Amino acid sequence: MRKLTVALLALVLAACTTLDPYTGETKTSNAAKGAGVGAVAGAVVGAATSSKSDRKKGVLTGAVAGAAIGGGVGVYMDNQEKALRERLAGSGVQVRREGNNIQLIMPGNITFATNRSDIRSDFYPVLDSVAQVLAEFKKTRIKVSGHTDNTGGADLNQRLSEDRAASVKNYLIGKGVASGRINSIGYSYRYPIASNSTASGREANRRVELELEPIE
Repeated sequence: MRKLTVALLALVLAACTTLDPYTGETKTSNAAKGAGVGAVAGAVVGAATSSKSDRKKGVLTGAVAGAAIGGGVGVYMDNQEKALRERLAGSGVQVRREGNNIQLIMPGNITFATNRSDIRSDFYPVLDSVAQVLAEFKKTRIKVSGHTDNTGGADLNQRLSEDRAASVKNYLIGKGVASGRINSIGYSYRYPIASNSTASGREANRRVELELEPIE
């Protein structure tokens, strides 16, 4: 059974190895990874629930079913990532992928004026593009988080981070994204991504992030 499961896993991963259009590198898609994990889990379940004489058939059946389930989420998030990268190219918004989660990092210098929580009007088209993708891909939860640098008092930064996250949340809702999918939170300066000792670092820390998580 072990040899058969390993062979199935290798086949799934090899079949889904592609060329990353953004880096030019060969990689295994997240869909393939999910399918591989599902195939192994399905094979184990199939073996455990089959009689000794039908074990090979049970392994194959379980692996196929598991691969379909495990790969489905990855394919969905792959397609959503592709749509976001295409529509946000050149906007200044970073698109990152970790497992089946997608993260959008929106720098403060393109989203808000200094010490303000109302979205800059020239950023509306970018958020419109985000909203269009989110409205199309409905099977994701959305966490909107606001972050600041450490300049100013803690209370001020906490309130500012919350208000900025809420502004983005409300804008997306106004563009047709279901309110039940979105949660907003402010983190003040608790999670810097750069040093607050430099102007460029403080600028990087002033940001709003969207984390998209599949609803499985």
